[in-house]
Amino acid sequence: MDVHTRANWTLSPPAADASTEHAAEQPDLCLHEVSKKFGNVIALDKASLTLRKGSIHALLGENGAGKTTLMRIAFGLIRPDSGSIDVKGKRVDFASPAQAIASGIGMVHQQFSLVPEMTVAENVALGGRGRYDAKTTARRIEAISNRIGMQLDPFAKVKTLTSSQRQKLEIVRTFAHDASILILDEPTAVLTPRDIGDLFAQLRKFAAEGGSVILITHKLRDAIDNADDVTVLRRGKCVLASPMQLVDQGTLALAMLGSSTVTPPSAPRPATNLSRVVVKFDDVFFEDERRVARLENASLQVAAGEIVGVAALEGAASQMLGLMAGRLQPTSGTIKLPTAIGFVPEDRSEEAVIPAQTLIENTALANAGARSRMIDWHNVRTQTTHIIADFSVRASGPTAAMSELSGGNQQKFVLGRELKDHPALLVLENPTQGLDVHAANAIHEKIKAAANDGTAIVIYSSDLDELAALSDRVLVVSRGRIAAARPDKESIGSLLLETAD
Repeated sequence: MDVHTRANWTLSPPAADASTEHAAEQPDLCLHEVSKKFGNVIALDKASLTLRKGSIHALLGENGAGKTTLMRIAFGLIRPDSGSIDVKGKRVDFASPAQAIASGIGMVHQQFSLVPEMTVAENVALGGRGRYDAKTTARRIEAISNRIGMQLDPFAKVKTLTSSQRQKLEIVRTFAHDASILILDEPTAVLTPRDIGDLFAQLRKFAAEGGSVILITHKLRDAIDNADDVTVLRRGKCVLASPMQLVDQGTLALAMLGSSTVTPPSAPRPATNLSRVVVKFDDVFFEDERRVARLENASLQVAAGEIVGVAALEGAASQMLGLMAGRLQPTSGTIKLPTAIGFVPEDRSEEAVIPAQTLIENTALANAGARSRMIDWHNVRTQTTHIIADFSVRASGPTAAMSELSGGNQQKFVLGRELKDHPALLVLENPTQGLDVHAANAIHEKIKAAANDGTAIVIYSSDLDELAALSDRVLVVSRGRIAAARPDKESIGSLLLETAD
């Protein structure tokens, strides 16, 4: 494999060309009246964004507003239909990401762009030129990881990494390529609070040293607390561009959604009948393929209509959730599960959908392993139409390819598919990742409604506020052990830190 390695990778952006005062004043990136259509769908309608040198710029908008499309154009992944792009005052017309990278632009994608069969080091070095040196690359990764507080094993294969570790790798790889302009698409969706704090501290340092950052996020608080400027897109159009200090959360929400984000209070949840046990673990032990104990002597129960939150650090709960979803088998002990299980995995692109297939075909994937009859495609099409309507999925129709949907709309579709048959158990991993506040609130209501109808819900979330808002009780998983916490943020956070020590 021919990949390029540099002698000195650092987190500092390349030194700016200060040959003239005029050059120093140029924006690092300027997208002017960019438009893009996919078939009959207008993704961008004369959208503009100006990124100041040394700044963090938040790019906000509801799901399907065109945020990711605009940044994919800036990174050379998509060609615009019209509009212009200037990088450091120079007009560019990128035909590929390689040209964008050569211009100093790096992008961390919402959906992972890694090669699972390759190691961490090979993925970091992939795409360059010259002879690959594993040890040299490993030392560079270690230096970057230590600097930003995101530790990775350079020789681990990507397929063995958790979603959180893969997100860290995407971030480390972008820093490693000496970019002076970073585009981060929902970088905190699967990170722990501690990792998020480390990332924003590094981004602020990067900007202070002359780099610049575009941050796509659905978390308004992250944007307000960390960004210098903000641009809001709605249905492909730029509806707000402002210094962050001149706006507040209400202003941003109104710009994003065109209406208030206040959600009417939910109806009181009925009392749960704890005698109707849906999930039961008895003395369950689980070892991974490296014979490392991931769950030890675990015993638990989940009742019909109960919402049980799961909190964990660094993927510690993934094996327990896999066992609950029927995707894994215990090494020892017994597990009782219902026949009908819905599962929304954290990595939807790898485990939940086939991007090249239509929404109809992706609907048919539900319970595919248990199906024994011919597929009634007319019925599947009807189900798909209902999912699109009931979960407000923005798509051109049921025959649209899954790849045409934004990440947030894919997430809504998967949840709708898994709920359509009213399963006895629904296992969720970060179900609102990549969703705007309005969509997240709507999903929360769907989850509560399913529980009210008798579905047992087990939800893992890296957002402790989300767990506290939804859960009847919370399980904290650490080092293979399970502890109980009250459903409030302080109790969950305290127990997480206590078990991590």
